[in-house]
Amino acid sequence: MSKTALLARNRNGHGRNGSGQTRNGNGHSRNGNGRNGNGRSHTGAAQSAQDVKNYITPQGYARLKVELTKLLDIERPELVKTISWAASNGDRSENGDYIYGKKRLREIDRRIHFLSKRIDSAEVVDPARRGESDQIFFGATVTYAYVRGGRDDRTVTIVGVDEVDVKRGQVSWLSPIARALMKKRSGDVVTLATPSGEAEIEIIGVRYRASA
Repeated sequence: MSKTALLARNRNGHGRNGSGQTRNGNGHSRNGNGRNGNGRSHTGAAQSAQDVKNYITPQGYARLKVELTKLLDIERPELVKTISWAASNGDRSENGDYIYGKKRLREIDRRIHFLSKRIDSAEVVDPARRGESDQIFFGATVTYAYVRGGRDDRTVTIVGVDEVDVKRGQVSWLSPIARALMKKRSGDVVTLATPSGEAEIEIIGVRYRASA
């Protein structure tokens, strides 16, 4: 796909349909009933992939857009110039600049393809819209402590799969800890499956804020 087409598709801020949803808005297959005509896709895995939403915070979405624009407008054009220069220097089979450049170009193109798909399917959810709610949903920042084995507080923020940063306490909404916390409230005690067995954690606080 051309650079112009990619930019046109992604610079509208919310994906192809202007709302951050997938192309048909409902996750259905092209003919509405699946290719085999009986409402099922070819495999269960394909159906499961359709069912998983690509939730992301506004900040995470903006970061993906910035990365894609940088790749398209700066890194890829500069690399293409370098490859062209290297190709003009003779035997390509022993030309390190040319060989490395082509390898790096493939990596960039794969990343552009990946980012384009993720941006196109993104469903942007602003945590700040939850206000002062103490119930846990996507975007919540949750403080909790283990009931046994130490009472040190721990804090995680539930974000999209493309935003995970363990060092900053950002966990995927599909992670075990997020699944255990979802729809619970401050004060609830939750059972969490861990590598060493089940553990109980108490939810100490829930807040919603714009991610940094």
